[in-house]
Amino acid sequence: MKRGLQGNEQEDGGGTSGGCQKTLKRSRKQRREKDLEEEGAHWECLPQEILLHIFQYLPLLDRAYASQVCRGWNQAFHMPELWRCFEFELNQPASSYLKATHPDLIKQIIKRHSNHLQYVSFKVDSSRESAEAACDILSQLVNCSLKTLGLISTARPSFMELPKSHFISALTVVFVNSKSLSSLKIDDTPVDDPSLKVLVANNSDTLKLLKMSSCPHVSPAGILCVADQCHGLRELALNYHLLSDELLIALSSEKHVHLDHLRIDVVSENPGQQFHTIKKSSWDAMVRHSPKFNLVMYFFLYEDEFGPFFRDEIPVTHLYFGRSVSKDVLGRVGLTCPRLVELVVCANGLRPLDEELIRIAQRCTQLSAIGLGECEVSCSAFVEFVKMCGDRLTQLSIMEEVLVPDHRYGLDDIHWEVSKHLGRVWFPDMMPTW
Repeated sequence: MKRGLQGNEQEDGGGTSGGCQKTLKRSRKQRREKDLEEEGAHWECLPQEILLHIFQYLPLLDRAYASQVCRGWNQAFHMPELWRCFEFELNQPASSYLKATHPDLIKQIIKRHSNHLQYVSFKVDSSRESAEAACDILSQLVNCSLKTLGLISTARPSFMELPKSHFISALTVVFVNSKSLSSLKIDDTPVDDPSLKVLVANNSDTLKLLKMSSCPHVSPAGILCVADQCHGLRELALNYHLLSDELLIALSSEKHVHLDHLRIDVVSENPGQQFHTIKKSSWDAMVRHSPKFNLVMYFFLYEDEFGPFFRDEIPVTHLYFGRSVSKDVLGRVGLTCPRLVELVVCANGLRPLDEELIRIAQRCTQLSAIGLGECEVSCSAFVEFVKMCGDRLTQLSIMEEVLVPDHRYGLDDIHWEVSKHLGRVWFPDMMPTW
């Protein structure tokens, strides 16, 4: 009996203990839920500086959704700091696979944030409607104080389809009202000399970067006006027909800061087009004034149009050939481009470039990057080239089809020899099979 009673007592005691534990667990759970509810209630009371920090990491669409949570978050959505940098994406419905900035958001930005915008770009598709929409927005930025402006066409013709007067009128609004532009990218646009004078008159003290390749309405005199007045200019990109001896002399004057980058696009609009020459003395003046500047040149010429180029020494540092280039021209590159740092050749004839490559390795002692496309080079010459350049070749992009096996090396073992001289593992690039 005692044993049974004790057992029952123990059973009851155990049951009471278990009940207490369950009650304790429930109370803890309730406290946790209450704490979470209280924490949740504080989300809407977060300080604005913390909300700003969070919103800065959110994509625009997520930020817009978050602004609908409560009044405080909606106020944070409109904080000026969040609207200093903005990219308008203007695409027509026919290009629905591309993102587009919602028209209602554009209206809201113009109404509430035009005076907050500082770093703005417009990305448009090839349609005239998208370019007109960009100009419409530009013409409304009368209270803006932009520091950077970029007009980006994902495909031609876009801005070039607009009447010049309409485009210039919109752009002038920004030039006149900003007065603090430091970076301007207006490639492939109908900008002209008078509008550049307006730019200079209002932003000469602040302009540091100007990119305006493929602007047919600009003359060398317009660019010279920019160089003469914008003494802080550090980076300039334009077409070769705008390059002149006078411009280089202006960029080399004592009052001008040292230029960091000069990009020149040498483009043939019509087969057989004639190109002017630049004097060696003008290039020499530029190098004396800015000894560390990068001269980047993109060539899109036919083989018979290279006559004026690479006859005298030229201080080019980055050289890209977008069309087929002859052995003769590449041979002259090795003789006339001692500052060359990067070389890319997209195509050549079927004659191996052995001698030309070796000459470039001998003469261009700063070369650190090279890319060869539809060319031919014997494996032995390529190994010798790498051996001469050594481990300073930080980028070596050669298609496997470029390398021609010979009596010394085949495709199976060339990567070992090249890797040995580079000081790292290297393989030739291969054409994807999918």
